[in-house]
Amino acid sequence: MSSRSITARDLATIAVFAALTAALGLLPPLYTPFSPAPITAQSFGVILAGAVLGGRRGGLSQTLFIALVALGLPLLAGGRGGIGVFLSPTVGFLIGYAVVPFLIGWLTERVGAPYRIGLGLAINALFGIVVLYLVGMVGMMVVSQMSLGQAALAMSPFIVGDTIKVVLATFVAKAVHRSYPGLLPQRQPDAVAAPAHV
Repeated sequence: MSSRSITARDLATIAVFAALTAALGLLPPLYTPFSPAPITAQSFGVILAGAVLGGRRGGLSQTLFIALVALGLPLLAGGRGGIGVFLSPTVGFLIGYAVVPFLIGWLTERVGAPYRIGLGLAINALFGIVVLYLVGMVGMMVVSQMSLGQAALAMSPFIVGDTIKVVLATFVAKAVHRSYPGLLPQRQPDAVAAPAHV
C-alpha cells in the first residue's frame, strides 16, 4: 500500500471507517465514578479500522474522524466535539484514536495474509488496549493532575468492555479478510533452508 498513491477506493474506505466510528458514538456513553473518561463503543471502530484496512488507510480513517471532531462536529459519544475536547481528560484517548490504527494496521500488514485469529487478538489487544490505555493515562495525568495509581484505577472499568471489543473486532476482521482477499499483502513463505555443504 505504501508504494502507491491513495486511490478513489482508498478514499471511500477511509471515509466509511471514519463514519463507522462516528456512528458508534451514537450509543450513549457510560460514566463511572472511577474515571473522568466515559466508556464508549468508539474504540471498537478504531481497532477494526487498523485490523481491516491496514496501517495507512486505517490510520487515515481515524485521523479524519479526529479532524472532524476538532472542527466542531459532535461526533464523540455524548455529542461532544470541538477544540475543547482536546483540553479535557480524554485528550490522550483522542490522540490514541489517531495513532493506534496505524500501529495495528502496520503490524497486521507485516504479518500478512491470511489473517489469523490468534495473532490478530494479540496485535489488537497490544495496541487497542495496552497502548491506548497508556496514552489515555498520560492525558488524564496531565490534564487532571492524577497520580499514576489514580490513572491506572481510572482504567479499570474499561477492561472487560475493551476485551470484548478486541475479540469482536478480530473476528469481524477475519470475516472481512475472508470475504475480500487482497486487503493484506500475502505473507512471505518461510525461507527454505540452504542445503548443507558436502
